[in-house]
Amino acid sequence: MSQSTTLIIGTGLSGLVAAYEITKAGKKVIMLDQENRNNLGGQAFWSFGGLFFIDSPEQRRLSVKDSFALARQDWMGSAAFDRPEDHWPRQWAEAYLKFAHQEKYAYVKSLGMRFFPIVGWAERGDGRAQGHGNSVPRFHITWGTGPGVVKPFAEHALEMEKKGLLEFKFRHQVNRMELVSDDTIKLFGNQLQEDDAERGKASNREVIGTFEFEVNRVVIASGGIGANLEMVKKQWPERLGTAPERMVCGVPAYVDGKMLQATEEANVRLINKDRMWHYTEGLENWAPIWPNHGIRILPGPSSIWLDAYGKRLPAPYYPGFDTLGTLKHIQGTGKSYSWFILNQSIIKKEFALSGSEQNPDLTNKDYKLTVKRLFGKKATAPVEAFKEHGKDFTVSNSIEELVERMNMLSGENLLKLEDVRAMVEARDLELDNKFSKDFQVSYLQNTRRYFGDRIARTAKPHKILDPNHYPLIAVRLNILTRKTLGGIETNLNGQAFNQSGTCIPNLFAVGEAAGFGGGGMHGYNSLEGTFLGGCIFTGKMVGHYIANLPQER
Repeated sequence: MSQSTTLIIGTGLSGLVAAYEITKAGKKVIMLDQENRNNLGGQAFWSFGGLFFIDSPEQRRLSVKDSFALARQDWMGSAAFDRPEDHWPRQWAEAYLKFAHQEKYAYVKSLGMRFFPIVGWAERGDGRAQGHGNSVPRFHITWGTGPGVVKPFAEHALEMEKKGLLEFKFRHQVNRMELVSDDTIKLFGNQLQEDDAERGKASNREVIGTFEFEVNRVVIASGGIGANLEMVKKQWPERLGTAPERMVCGVPAYVDGKMLQATEEANVRLINKDRMWHYTEGLENWAPIWPNHGIRILPGPSSIWLDAYGKRLPAPYYPGFDTLGTLKHIQGTGKSYSWFILNQSIIKKEFALSGSEQNPDLTNKDYKLTVKRLFGKKATAPVEAFKEHGKDFTVSNSIEELVERMNMLSGENLLKLEDVRAMVEARDLELDNKFSKDFQVSYLQNTRRYFGDRIARTAKPHKILDPNHYPLIAVRLNILTRKTLGGIETNLNGQAFNQSGTCIPNLFAVGEAAGFGGGGMHGYNSLEGTFLGGCIFTGKMVGHYIANLPQER
């Protein structure tokens, strides 16, 4: 193998971006992946395609006044960096904020990406100006969702393959790495039986041979641990309570964390392994693609949120506000599931489902379906399908029957009709005026002052028990695994460190494997729209650095 070749482990978004930058400079790349060619683009393909920008043209058109200073305040309040090992994550966060404010928009636009004109307001926070959350809408949905983000980088990789600058080695599973010297790295692994499984489907692990590569430069782009529930539970932090006994899986089976294990065994330093990002609004997919396939509801702010015992979650634990705060609260109840109570008017306006396959209008760039999403009489077809077929949904035209069916669904009979009805009626009474002491109702009245919420994401405030808005709907919510916020510690070139703190000059990490930058640039919390952006940014930084290294003789 040529010493000038860079070997990238993983063909997901961050690896593809690194390959894009390196091959643009005329340098060669080999990309290894344990999956088949159908999975080019990795997890990013399945995403909603949300990207975080600061003071974008879309924000300005909607009269959203964003700034670097405001975004930095939000990021640092959310990250809450508090560890000695947060040195490089903090540096990456500062660099990423500058990228999101200045270069990022032009960079992705030059690649052909375009955005839905209404900016989403994700992760609205904990109610403190200096605390967690987005002060303004920053969630830009890519026209084409996840596939639209992956497309330009994947197409470039395939073109480079034709030109001989990039070689794919699919069905190659790395299980051991040896750092021989500063400029020699050995990789060992298994060659797996060919498998033509469709994208996202679990593939076989039948070993048909072994391989060994010796190269002077490696980029680890292998992703996180989200599908390895055993590892998730092992690394689960005490601050979030006891790890759930049951979780649904928000990522394909190949997100198994095994490359991270091999990296750590090779004396590479992983930090912040206890920082992770899991959702509380998970549904069991009625038409699964991968094992234990979970889908996340992207909720608007109107649904009433109850714990398993029927108690309303306190402020600020409302739909779409504080993911990990809500997770901690739910785990503190002793039950890992919770409930939304809503009605047809709310589900029609406020429910979206995370995932490219759950948003055919945006993924397929279908203008007619997109208009129907905004102004139709029903929710989107995938949401209505979950309402009809999903095992976590129950529908009724009376609160009495709804609660009865909720108890039947859980099998635990924990909900008392009189308590649930009194709570919903009390909330409804708060809507007799344009002002309210109920924090959630007050927020609903305030949020519709933002045009994007009023037109696309928030139902007009109304009484849930008003028959004109029926049927009533209850949704059982499960914990859904998703992202690893910690990872391989790297400097701003993306170079990894060993466990003694010494830089390894020719070993790099990008994307989720690097905690999206430095070993955890999000700190404890994400502002959303920052995972794909972190993959793009780390891939770009590392690829650009390698592209500008002097040619070896």
